[in-house]
Amino acid sequence: MTMAEAQLGGLQDEFTCLVCLYTLNDPVTIPCGHNFCLKCLTDCWDQSQECSCPQCRHTFTTRPELNRNTQLNEVIKRYKRPRLSPPLSQNYAGPGDVECDFCTGKKFRAVKSCLTCMASYCQTHLQPHYEVAALKHHKLVDPDRNLKEKFCGKYQKSLEMFCRTDKTFICLMCAVNEHNSHEKSALETEREGKKKQLVETQSEIRKRLEDKEKKLKKTRSTVEEMKVSVKQKMEEHDKSFTALIQCIEEAHKKLTEKIREQEKRNIEKAEGVMEQLEKEIEELKRKDVELKKLSETKDHVHFLQTFSSCCVLPADGDSLSFTVKADFSSEGLLKEMSDLKKSLEKISQWEILTWTPPGHESPIFTLRPPEPQSREEFLQYFCPLTLDINTANRDLRLSDGIKKVTRERTKTEYPDHPDRFDYWAQVLCRDALTGTRCYWEVECSGGDVVIGVACKGLSRKGQGVVCRLGNNDKSWSLLCFSSQYSVRHNNIPTVISAPYNPRIGVYLDWPAGSLSFYSISHTMTLLHRFNTSFTEPLYPGFCFGLHCSVTISHLTPCDH
Repeated sequence: MTMAEAQLGGLQDEFTCLVCLYTLNDPVTIPCGHNFCLKCLTDCWDQSQECSCPQCRHTFTTRPELNRNTQLNEVIKRYKRPRLSPPLSQNYAGPGDVECDFCTGKKFRAVKSCLTCMASYCQTHLQPHYEVAALKHHKLVDPDRNLKEKFCGKYQKSLEMFCRTDKTFICLMCAVNEHNSHEKSALETEREGKKKQLVETQSEIRKRLEDKEKKLKKTRSTVEEMKVSVKQKMEEHDKSFTALIQCIEEAHKKLTEKIREQEKRNIEKAEGVMEQLEKEIEELKRKDVELKKLSETKDHVHFLQTFSSCCVLPADGDSLSFTVKADFSSEGLLKEMSDLKKSLEKISQWEILTWTPPGHESPIFTLRPPEPQSREEFLQYFCPLTLDINTANRDLRLSDGIKKVTRERTKTEYPDHPDRFDYWAQVLCRDALTGTRCYWEVECSGGDVVIGVACKGLSRKGQGVVCRLGNNDKSWSLLCFSSQYSVRHNNIPTVISAPYNPRIGVYLDWPAGSLSFYSISHTMTLLHRFNTSFTEPLYPGFCFGLHCSVTISHLTPCDH
């Protein structure tokens, strides 16, 4: 090899087309000074909407005219080396792969993307980035199909900075021009700042993940405990119903035995009577034959001699004093059995209600009888109420064993108490009603009386109407005013058209979330029913106009 060939051989990279990576063929030089194969560059520009240098990415406003560099072509021909072949391991790009930007025809799969060149390369076309000094400082990343998002559309430069003012990525030209006065940072610096936030977010995620996993574990454990509990309860219910059935069967067995025993005794006694009767009948028949024979005799002496002894009747036993009855009397027992049957039929029609008491997580199952229909049925749920003197406004006077309350002009000297209503003429009862059915009746007098129930959290202080029964979300009320009614909850009134009656019945079905007001006379008239969901105990209460009073009725299930 000559010295010139050796020197030129060392410049092999300078005579390599960076598009096809082969030795230049029909070399052309573009205005930026770089050389490419005529066909490679033509194909490259034909496939792009803009004309830019594949090496330095310089963009030309108009497409340069391509003329063969004759002198360079002659040098290459004289010292030309065999063209390189692409690596055998290289694969063509498939669906989902990033294609090489410099392959012509069928494209190979990119193995790297260059953030400086803003292009993706296959293994062959990437080689200059490892061998050419000018390309070695370029930033290579894994194949990225979204390189355009990392490229400034205005200046055709890579995005290398972050504008904190506008919260956007910018190139160096943007930083000098549009974002000159803005707060900026290098991408590496911005990443370091975000990295801290990322670590904090990861820490929070891991904490939440740990909490969720603990909760999941606890929930699973609770489910297993619930299954065990349900199994135990089912076994208990099975035992209860089995015991109930056994009791009924045992009662049936005993009753049957008693009836059979009585039957046996009566039959034995009847058989004794029948045996005695048969003997007496036989004796009477014999005596009848004897008397007939005597009556037919012709011997007067014999007739008179035997008459006295023959006419003596045989002794009559006590069999006639015993009467055998075909009907076995058990009216009392049958009535009791009928009543028991009716009771069981009623229970079988009861609704199984599920409700969760305040402060409890697990629901409670209870048998819920049908809604009462008559006053007698309502009175089965009667609950005695007592007024709470610590809540009474000083305009109210309590009497009749704290069962009656009256509003007067003179104030009562009640001591200070945090539960006392200091402005509104109101009073609550001491009784907390929850988890069951309750019924009570009151007798009203005067023209302006409010009857209702309230939660303990009802506000007691101040002149605001929010403290009044029915004017908030913590109470429900019925207003009896000028011989008419209206109901109110959360300060929403509803006028009711119904005949006025001073006696009012209140029915609370706490588990079912039902509160009903009735007008009581010779019949019960439903005035209004609130349907909601109660979550805490309720306290009956009253509010008064001047010279009005309410008396809580003392009732028993027999008062009907």
